[in-house]
Amino acid sequence: MVRKAIWDFSRIAFLQWWNAIGTLFSLQRFCFHFIAASVIICPVDRDIVTKQKGKRDMSNTIPERLAALRSLMKEKGMDAYLIPTDDFHASEYVGDYFKCRKYMTGFTGSAGTAVVTREMAGLWTDGRYFIQAEQQLAGSTVTLFKMGEPGVPTVHEFLEKNLKEGQCLGFDGRTVNAKAAADLEEKLKKNHVSLNGTEDLVGEIWEDRPALSCEPVSELAVKWAGRSRSDKCREIREKMQEKNVDVFLLTSLDDIAWLLNIRGGDVHCNPVVLSHLAMTREEIYLFANEKAFSDEVKAALGKDGVTLRPYDDIYSYASSLEAGKRVLLCRAKVNSRLAGSVPGDVEILDEENLTLLPKAVKNPVEVENERIAHIKDGVAVTKFIYWLKKNVGKMTITELSAMAKLEALRAEQENFLGNSFDYIMSYGPHAAMNHYSATPETDVPIEAKGLLLADTGGQYLEGTTDITRTIVMGPITDEQRKFFTAVLRGTLNLAAAKFRYGCCGLNLDYLARGPLWEMGADFNHGTGHGVGYYLNVHEGPNGFRWKIVPERNDSAVFEEGMITSDEPGYYVEGQYGIRHENMIVCKKAEKTSFGQFMHFEHLTMVPFDLEGIDADQMTGQERGLLNSYHAQVYDTIAPYLTKEEQEWLKEATRAI
Repeated sequence: MVRKAIWDFSRIAFLQWWNAIGTLFSLQRFCFHFIAASVIICPVDRDIVTKQKGKRDMSNTIPERLAALRSLMKEKGMDAYLIPTDDFHASEYVGDYFKCRKYMTGFTGSAGTAVVTREMAGLWTDGRYFIQAEQQLAGSTVTLFKMGEPGVPTVHEFLEKNLKEGQCLGFDGRTVNAKAAADLEEKLKKNHVSLNGTEDLVGEIWEDRPALSCEPVSELAVKWAGRSRSDKCREIREKMQEKNVDVFLLTSLDDIAWLLNIRGGDVHCNPVVLSHLAMTREEIYLFANEKAFSDEVKAALGKDGVTLRPYDDIYSYASSLEAGKRVLLCRAKVNSRLAGSVPGDVEILDEENLTLLPKAVKNPVEVENERIAHIKDGVAVTKFIYWLKKNVGKMTITELSAMAKLEALRAEQENFLGNSFDYIMSYGPHAAMNHYSATPETDVPIEAKGLLLADTGGQYLEGTTDITRTIVMGPITDEQRKFFTAVLRGTLNLAAAKFRYGCCGLNLDYLARGPLWEMGADFNHGTGHGVGYYLNVHEGPNGFRWKIVPERNDSAVFEEGMITSDEPGYYVEGQYGIRHENMIVCKKAEKTSFGQFMHFEHLTMVPFDLEGIDADQMTGQERGLLNSYHAQVYDTIAPYLTKEEQEWLKEATRAI
């Protein structure tokens, strides 16, 4: 962690200096690209790193990679090969070692599944990435399947239709969860299609595959976490006893980090540690690379009964479980190879991880710390918007240099530890791709007109932030103003919801989509997601969505302490995109004869851009909600700003 901190400090200091110069534009872009590509990885045990010897020579083009894979499939007797985005832990974001789907298709989005057959290759992804995928797959021979669109088969439906009697589907069982593998087996058995989950074929053809990450592990002190490791483990063991469970197998990286109060850096922007965990009534085994742990951290873990074992030993541990034992695991999270390692005479209880809800319900210390984190973040983002407004059209500002400026402003805040995800800084048509990420090849200047969408976030010891602001850079059209206002109305109405305990995001989502639906418009992504505490920026089981998406697992009842994003949007391909996002925390309101009522509190403290609003489109209640929020933003953020920034913020938060 020390080495990484030194690197982060040096990188941010350089960005601050370079951004201040504001000249030599092309060299600045080159340097930013060089910095972004730099990676520091600590040594990894030989038995963990995939052997690179004997790899097949191949070209770097996608069609040639696919040809090499098909050749290997033929040798292994496979007629189709499944390539998910997952690592060995069903993580949403994965380390470079696990980016097989990206390597085989060229699509860089965070979500997607590839299927390669002897004749074709397909990529399935969701609405966040349709535009991006169409562009990145051009010329690759990979066909895009737009998930959820009418007439588009699911991955399972495609395989069921296209695999014939006696054929074989292959995949790396460590990257396909046990539930998905069982569903595939059930779907394909009527055609007598066999499954082979023992082969990592992409690993056999991937030249210069990155090593497994091994970033240093640190402890998260109780003053940040709010609860000790021993207290959390005691709670989980009590739940095990209630369910008469002998062993709890846990492989979700953020759950392990939360339970043990440890943090790492093995997934970009997610402070987690590559590991598996097994908890019994008396013992806790942590399967990880010991080289990532200092003597101090190992001693602290040992004091609380945690024993370190090699990362890959989880499979032999599972296979050695005694007959008659009762094991709790979540098949949707545990990979199929691990679940398959559990002997048949061991009873498996397939349920959600026992850590899922305790992790999502932030304790009072975490909630208070998150308020502090969002004040710091609000200062940085407010300063950024002020800087943009004052300098656009007067100096060269691009998507990448704007990203660098905002990161430098965040770095000025105490306890800032890095970004919570890769910034989405998208100007003009780029904002229509709601998960666009600027590169030196796509970077464009930000002009004194139109809209800039900035979806960014930070990791602090006090918590994780995620905020989107659509910023008016100059003249905009009446249509843009209409939808800017409609999206903002949805954001405000959802945050102002008051509801009886027992509601979930499905009950409340209409509040955010209503203004758009009234216009016959919509957005093609969820309205909100749970957020971790100095952990993953996306976590379940809370969220806002208008329909159930089972694999998202974000339809839980809202509990006091849950932190969720509120982020409706609107996108016009090739023209512009709009999204407004605040973090809100669920709190108890009054309890009456009808039951317990709940409401939300804003955590994010950054103004919305009044220059994009048509006040006549808003109801009096909505204008009141905006005015009240802006008064709170000014009172909270102004003390940390310069006099000039304060004067600007006062005008930017004026009552309408």
